[in-house]
Amino acid sequence: MIRFDSLPPEVMQAMCTPMHQILPSAPNPSNPGHSFGSLYLGSLAAVMDKDLLQNHHVTHIVHVLDAPWLPLSGNEGFVGYKISILDQDSEDIRPHLEAACNHIDQALRSGRNVLVHCQQGVSRSASIVIAYLIRNHGMSFDNALTLLKHKRACVKPNAGFVRALQEWEAYWRRPNPTRRFTS
Repeated sequence: MIRFDSLPPEVMQAMCTPMHQILPSAPNPSNPGHSFGSLYLGSLAAVMDKDLLQNHHVTHIVHVLDAPWLPLSGNEGFVGYKISILDQDSEDIRPHLEAACNHIDQALRSGRNVLVHCQQGVSRSASIVIAYLIRNHGMSFDNALTLLKHKRACVKPNAGFVRALQEWEAYWRRPNPTRRFTS
């Protein structure tokens, strides 16, 4: 039996909330009159609530789960990007980071709102958002994780993802980050 009585109230609250805004929309200095979109982190519950997505003007969804189906499709007005990966320490998330960051960045730069989700919004999706913050906002792993925990208290990437993200951070802090990161 899974027990939740030892979890702090803020973690319980976060787990019961389908999605949280990580980055609000902001003016685009290189394109006056246009704004960057908002970035959200959430669980499968957020994707199952089409009204919630529409109320937050989410148009792009990054699905980070190992499922043969997607909850929403392009037929419903959403642009989906799927990363098939299990939430296990032995899974290698590194080959997915570059393309996922590119997809998120393109959508946000075009003023679109993006939701990155996995089953619970705790490990897989949080790891993708942390990778994006490291690469596109110059944050350290620790600062990105702290930001996410402040916004969604239940965030906790698994140990294998943490190691991969620390390598990702080291890679992007090197003098020439134009190389592709694969593994």
